[in-house]
Amino acid sequence: MLSQITAAQRSPNVVDSVDALLAQRRTIHEFRETAPPQDLVLSALDAARWAPNHHLSQPWRFYLLGAETREQIARLNGDLVAAKKGADAGEAKYQRWRQIPGWLVVTCEVNADTVRHREDYAATCCAIHNFGLSLWSHGVGIKWTTGAVTRAQEFYDLIWVDAQAETVVGLVWFGYAAETPVMTRKSLDEVLVRLP
Repeated sequence: MLSQITAAQRSPNVVDSVDALLAQRRTIHEFRETAPPQDLVLSALDAARWAPNHHLSQPWRFYLLGAETREQIARLNGDLVAAKKGADAGEAKYQRWRQIPGWLVVTCEVNADTVRHREDYAATCCAIHNFGLSLWSHGVGIKWTTGAVTRAQEFYDLIWVDAQAETVVGLVWFGYAAETPVMTRKSLDEVLVRLP
């Protein structure tokens, strides 16, 4: 598991590696069938919990989904798609989702204070990114989805979560990439504003 590291212990090679990891990470849309080892997933979840968070609230909760829950969610999503786009589209989506090897749901504790809730939501997003970067460093990709199914009450029921106590931040699929997309970003000059 992870241990704390001081600034003095970081080497230039570590900094270069982190920068390269950030630039090379991709969202994976197509996965191979083989799921990554459970130990690797647990190690990435351990890395996730080191995300920055105000007041050390540690608001995230992680739900690793087994085959039964994955099947139920795939069916629920297929039904939702069928209701909007027809039976064929729903069945195609259902079959596609059934092929995804690893499933994680990440939630954030609900806080009545809207500023605090926003901070906790942002911290949970950082935790998901930590999870993804940790896996990517071992050749495992993720796709973080926030589709309509993740907002359905039936989804909350399937993962045994009280929507009044926790909000779903994402359904995160993980596995070995069947293909890795090529991506670009705007140049730094396009997004950087320098103020006096």
